[in-house]
Amino acid sequence: MSIEVKNVSYTYMPGTPFESKALDNVSLTIEEGSFTAIAGHTGSGKSTLVQHLNGLLQPTAGQIIVDGQTLAGKGKEVKAARDKVGMVFQYPEHQLFEETVEADIAFGPKNRELSEAEITARVKMAMEFVGLDYETYRSKSPFSLSGGQMRRVAIAGVIALSPKYLVLDEPTAGLNPAGRDELLEKIREFHDKRNMTIVFVSHDMDAIARYADRVIVLSGGNLVLDAAPNEVFANKETIEEAGLLLPRLTTLLRTLEANGLKLDMKPKDMLTVEGAVRAIMAAKKAAPKHKDNRTGGKG
Repeated sequence: MSIEVKNVSYTYMPGTPFESKALDNVSLTIEEGSFTAIAGHTGSGKSTLVQHLNGLLQPTAGQIIVDGQTLAGKGKEVKAARDKVGMVFQYPEHQLFEETVEADIAFGPKNRELSEAEITARVKMAMEFVGLDYETYRSKSPFSLSGGQMRRVAIAGVIALSPKYLVLDEPTAGLNPAGRDELLEKIREFHDKRNMTIVFVSHDMDAIARYADRVIVLSGGNLVLDAAPNEVFANKETIEEAGLLLPRLTTLLRTLEANGLKLDMKPKDMLTVEGAVRAIMAAKKAAPKHKDNRTGGKG
C-alpha cells in the first residue's frame, strides 16, 4: 500500500492580497516501507506538502489517498486513514502540556480508548524508542527536561499511536550534533526493525544522503527531483537552483576528481564514508608512480 499525492495544488489565503501558491500540481507516491526524504529550501512547500498527508490541510486541487482511501470528506474510513499517518512537527516540544512524561505520551493512546495495559505497553515502547528509561523519566515533568529530552518525549507521543506512516518535519532542528545523530539513528532503527514507512523532511543533505532510500526535492512549490539519493545528487545544477547544497562527501569526491584523482566507484559509494575511502585508496594504488629524476652529485 502507499500514500498517493495526485496533482495536488494548495493556495494560502486565496482571493486576498496575500494569496500565495505553496504547491503547484505535485504528484508522487510514498511506498510502504520506504525511508523517503523531502528536501527543499525555506518556502519550497515541503512543510505544506506533509501537512496534507494526514488531512491537516485539504488540497485546493487534487487528491491525497492513503492505502486506497481518499482523505477528502468525513466518516470512519477517512478518520481511520488519517490515523495511519503520524505527524511530528518542527519543535514538537512546544506541544507538551501534561504534568508528567508518562501522561503526555499516553494522551493519544487514551483517546483511542485502549486498555490500560495496552496504553502502558505503548508508552514503554515509545520511550524505549527515543532512548528515555521508563522508570527514570515516567514521573518527571516534561518541562524539567533538557530541550533534547523534551523533543524525545514529544516524538514518543506520536510513536505511541503506532502509526503506519511516520512523518517528521525537520525533527533535528535546534539539536546539537550528538543529539541529532542519536535521534536519526533511532529513527532508522525503528524503520529497520518495524518496517515503518518514514517521511523525513529536511534541508540537511548530509543526513538525507546517510539515511534516505529516496529523495524528493521541492522548489517554489514544484517537484523538481524524485529519485534514489545517488541519482538526485548527480543533478548538481538542479540541487543548487533549489537553494540546497550537495552532501559534503559528494562535494569532496567531485573536487578530488576535478583535481585528477580517477575514482572508480559505484554511485551509492559516493554517499558513504566507507565506500569513499575504498575508492580513494584504490585510486591512489592505481595511480602511476612518478619517478624522482633528481640526481645527486659529489660536491
